[in-house]
Amino acid sequence: MPRRHSYLSSTVGSKLLVGITGLLLFGFLILHLAGNLIVFAGPDAFNHYSHQLISNPLVYPAEIGLVLVFLLHAYKTIRLTFISRAARPQGYAIKRRADYTSRKSLASTTMIVSGLFLLVFVPIHIKTFKFGAYYQSTEANVRDLNRLVFEIFSRPGYVIFYVIAMIIVGFHLWHGVSSTVQTIGIDTPRVTPVIRRIGWASAIIIAGGFIAIPLWILFTGGRA
Repeated sequence: MPRRHSYLSSTVGSKLLVGITGLLLFGFLILHLAGNLIVFAGPDAFNHYSHQLISNPLVYPAEIGLVLVFLLHAYKTIRLTFISRAARPQGYAIKRRADYTSRKSLASTTMIVSGLFLLVFVPIHIKTFKFGAYYQSTEANVRDLNRLVFEIFSRPGYVIFYVIAMIIVGFHLWHGVSSTVQTIGIDTPRVTPVIRRIGWASAIIIAGGFIAIPLWILFTGGRA
């Protein structure tokens, strides 16, 4: 146990934890988006989906596990950032080969900033929807979550805030997906470019999917 704890506390072990927790959060985002998109199918379908989800006895341990994964990912990422900056001497420079291609981008250089923003956004988002107003649907003991979603996304101010947040999520995923795969050891000249493209596509699809919902509600009122 002490050896395992020592490894997980090391820089290499911490990077591995960041990678694994990042993949778990990425998987959650895919599932969360898939569930949210059911809102396009109508109130009954969306309320039925949300009721089935919260009625599952496994939802509570899953939520606790998700929170722990999220906090561990944030803690290890912030810690690694500070360690990296402290270890880098002032005026630090690396001589690069002539054929060296930098992976730096706006997304990669703002990872810590986007991550800190999401650390603030997630509790606000949970409070707004999970612990927001409870409306009773026409079906007994079923929460009308669809009504709450439409109520919240009918407010231009919140929609702007949410859209900005999802753009930041997209930026975080833009670099995060490929970086995570690289961290866990899958980084070869043949595989890496493919993984990077998958990461870019995933970032656009996930952010775009989440953004589509509030814009549809705000501008059409949910009408087809």
